[in-house]
Amino acid sequence: MKKIKMLGSIGLIAGAALSLVACGNKNNDNTDASKEKFPEAVPTKAAKEGGTLKYAIETDTPFKGIFEGTLSTDSIDDTVSQFGNESLVGQDNNFMIKDGAAKFKLDNKAKTITFTLKKGVKWSDGKPVTAKDMEYPYEIIANPKSGSQRYSTQLENIVGFKEFHEGKAKKISGLEMPKGENGNTLVIHFKEMYPGMNQIGSGYFWKQATPYHYLKDVPMNKLMSSDKIRKKPLFFGPYKIDKIVRGQSVTWSPNKYYYKGKPHIKKIVESVISSNSAGQAIKSHKFDIIDVVNSQWRQVKGTKGFNYVANTPLSYSYLGFKVGKWDKKKGINVMDKNAKMNNKALRQAIAYGMNVNQVNKRYTQGLTFRIPTLIPKAFGEFFDKDIKGYTYNIKKGNELLDKAGYKKKGTYRVQPNGKPLTIHLAAMSGSSTQEPIVQNYIQQWKKMGLNVKLTTGRLIEFNSFYDKVQNDDPSVDMFMGAWSLAGEPSQNNLYGEHASFNFTRFVTPENNKLIAEMNSKKAMNNEYRKNVLWKWQKYMNEEAYVVPISNSYSITAVNSKLTGYSVATDTNTDMWQRVAFTK
Repeated sequence: MKKIKMLGSIGLIAGAALSLVACGNKNNDNTDASKEKFPEAVPTKAAKEGGTLKYAIETDTPFKGIFEGTLSTDSIDDTVSQFGNESLVGQDNNFMIKDGAAKFKLDNKAKTITFTLKKGVKWSDGKPVTAKDMEYPYEIIANPKSGSQRYSTQLENIVGFKEFHEGKAKKISGLEMPKGENGNTLVIHFKEMYPGMNQIGSGYFWKQATPYHYLKDVPMNKLMSSDKIRKKPLFFGPYKIDKIVRGQSVTWSPNKYYYKGKPHIKKIVESVISSNSAGQAIKSHKFDIIDVVNSQWRQVKGTKGFNYVANTPLSYSYLGFKVGKWDKKKGINVMDKNAKMNNKALRQAIAYGMNVNQVNKRYTQGLTFRIPTLIPKAFGEFFDKDIKGYTYNIKKGNELLDKAGYKKKGTYRVQPNGKPLTIHLAAMSGSSTQEPIVQNYIQQWKKMGLNVKLTTGRLIEFNSFYDKVQNDDPSVDMFMGAWSLAGEPSQNNLYGEHASFNFTRFVTPENNKLIAEMNSKKAMNNEYRKNVLWKWQKYMNEEAYVVPISNSYSITAVNSKLTGYSVATDTNTDMWQRVAFTK
């Protein structure tokens, strides 16, 4: 299900997820599908009990199967676990937190946030969810041995969090359980209160629980590989896992302990399917719920027996330029002033060489569209509509390169120091259109005399791609990635100096200053925060360390015999309890 990620952070997206398409088939239907009006939910009808729901997991690589939010970073595992992995809280259409399995209370004066579990919330083994289960995720994130990538300077705002991380304290003093570990209340004490703390995407605190009674005996350095996370995870959502075929399928049945009552469907079977096969799977009715690959929309839109629902997810694809390294010991990004891609003119020229508008207009029927800034339009007033981004302009690109000293020697340009210039691009494998679109961009850059080659000589599968990008593999000069965002516009977790997700590794005084300002006390004033976010967008557009590319309408084909399914932003956390086959 293509929903906003609710983990207080971000997720990595597989190449197929944004359904990028390419210039190759000149006979494509140019119908503008974006003008079609898709509903966000299927019709509400009388529900019946039972039935087996077949759900498609579209990925061109096996899912990792890390079913613990503090340790997982990609959106595929998040999608796989959605039937049981319920958040403590929900969100409204403006990404503001609303009560879920727990009640949420923010107190600016006391500098606290309180989570109070509702009555009857239990794990799928029948044990109650407790205050310790809400506190334990912080221990995992703060413990260097766990391998979690969720540690951030925002979480350091919790009293005692940094001291625990550094081994100076045996517990996180700012996490209070007033009714004891087995109670239902967790009070989080902060050093300071900041804007966005009442939004679902805030990275200042965690919004999930972890079963302490089940995992407490697993050493932190063994947690990520533990069978209790990989094979037999516990959840407190409407369904529980019965069987996992590693990387390929998961079978679910109702969680009889679910606090809102037994869900309608008797059995759910998730199965991996490649994006190239998605269209045919829809036409043959192989699945009850399956995402539409946008480049295949023309092939499947007339298929009967489905309701098509859609939204525009809080996601985007981007081009990032490697300009430094991650210092794991210090937990900081370190920029290299001599990095090949640490030349603004070169980065800007490459951005001008991407014919994104033309590609999308001709080959996606309007379902994929260029985005101009790194703050999506869904964030309303925080999106700077005056920024136009980098539209296709080979002439401008050539002028920038000439002026910066990248002279042509034969077909290709050389660096200002006279050395040959070869730029290695890492890009993910995906649908059948992924290869043509990447090759299209390589050809556009060649028109400017830039010699761009694929890292490894081919597109890279999802897991290997992010392994190279996250670990700053020297064979990657630039890369095409994608984010699944949380519902809060702060950029600290993505592009901050201490953000491990800042994969380009750029660090500048101005960026540090702007990120600090957008999260400052002054930013409690909405107008002030808006102006800072606008400044940041202008700055990032100018520097071009990360260039936004596209977002896409996200269409899902849903069996017309199903009710209760929705992709709306404010969909309740308990949606899967309500999804059912109709009478």
